[in-house]
Amino acid sequence: MQQPFRKPSEAEPGRMGRLSKLPVFFDLRGRRAVIVGGSPGAAWKAELLAAAGAHVDVYALEVCAEMETLLARGAAGGHLALHRRAWTSGILDRAALAVADLEGEGEAEDFAAAAHEAGVPVNVVDKPDYCDFQFGSVVNRSPVVIGISTDGAAPILGQAIRRRIETLLHPSLAAWASLAKAMRERIMEQLPPGLSRRAFWERFADLAFQGRPPETLGSSVEQVLRYIALRPVDSKGRVTLVGAGPGDAELLTLRAVRALQAADVILFDDLVSEDVLELARREAKRLIVGKRGGRASCAQEDINDLMAGLALQGKHVVRLKSGDPMIFGRAGEEIEHLERAGVPVDVVPGITAGIALASALGVSLTHRDMAQSVRFVTGCARTGRLPDDLDWPGLADIHTTAIFYMAGGTAGAIATRLMEQGVSPSTPSVMVSNVSRSNDRWAGPLSELGEASDRRDSAKPVIIGIGRVFGKAVHVSARHSLEPVQRLQAEA
Repeated sequence: MQQPFRKPSEAEPGRMGRLSKLPVFFDLRGRRAVIVGGSPGAAWKAELLAAAGAHVDVYALEVCAEMETLLARGAAGGHLALHRRAWTSGILDRAALAVADLEGEGEAEDFAAAAHEAGVPVNVVDKPDYCDFQFGSVVNRSPVVIGISTDGAAPILGQAIRRRIETLLHPSLAAWASLAKAMRERIMEQLPPGLSRRAFWERFADLAFQGRPPETLGSSVEQVLRYIALRPVDSKGRVTLVGAGPGDAELLTLRAVRALQAADVILFDDLVSEDVLELARREAKRLIVGKRGGRASCAQEDINDLMAGLALQGKHVVRLKSGDPMIFGRAGEEIEHLERAGVPVDVVPGITAGIALASALGVSLTHRDMAQSVRFVTGCARTGRLPDDLDWPGLADIHTTAIFYMAGGTAGAIATRLMEQGVSPSTPSVMVSNVSRSNDRWAGPLSELGEASDRRDSAKPVIIGIGRVFGKAVHVSARHSLEPVQRLQAEA
């Protein structure tokens, strides 16, 4: 039996899930707010309320140093006044809201009752049972303001969330939001609702997230408005070379995180960690273009052509490289190719593996009593062997710390050449795998470096350090019984 047809119908919208608290943005400009207490917590609340434009009356017999400083210098907005007396119910007259930092449970209950009697929303610090509202963590790009609440359950988590959001929002966003506020009425008058108005605001948003203030587009609102309105849809994208650092996502720069969040396509190497990729924009297409010494790799020419081709399609391409793009990352070749193709390119630096090695071991590479220079050296030529033109006499200088990259397969040859140049066989040496992400490390005399490298896990990239500054690492290795993996199975 043929099923009857039915007409299209509008589906019901999804239901809002339960909210533990309603996020409301309260306009306090020119309104009166009451603070009871002179503690550091009360000082912070007073500054926050004044920054929102409130006239803040502080009632306290004694005040802390933080409150004294705040009252002396003033807040970013509003007004502050100190009244050295205890609170009474009369101070709540004509108040928009009230905050108190009171130790005793009874006094807190009395204050909350007085506020309710006066019809004033109340917050008693650290006493949620007497709070009509709560203060969350704030991300301030005013007029863009983001409030974060954990319903009082985990303030430290709220602060951690705030820090993560802070990394994603460039400070210039505040200027763009102010500009949007200034030009909104004009846009409403000049552009009809629909596609044209939406296209304008999408271009505006794209510019706002590029990390440069609107002043770079013109010295007046009219000039910026004209630039955006006349700006054609950009058919040419751009490439950003981003340093992913040694693997730990916590070591990324703020600019690196912002670039990952703005990318349309991400081309990344084998050595880039999953933790770093987790910070990328979810909608971004991810392409692995792994380059590993001694393994099947993408040809550099193919990577260059892919980057340029995607950018010329209008994509924002992030070339994500482990460490720093400008240290043994072939960035020079990529930049030259992109510039020849007419593709804009910029670079976001990262922490290179040599610096991460020093941090992991707690070693200063240029300790003034041991080394006056540090050298970052490639340990592998295109042939897979040591480069023929390394400055071995310079590397053998007793006052130089040498850091060898991509040298797992040439460690023995490096030790031999240095000792031939007169470097003592007992010179401290270290070799670390996956620096910043593991404890796989070896420390010992230069004469044993080659043998230690032969026993390493060849699947893991290593970085090698040679010089007197690593004496502490060798001493610790000799004094303590390390896990077998840390000794690279030296006793096996």
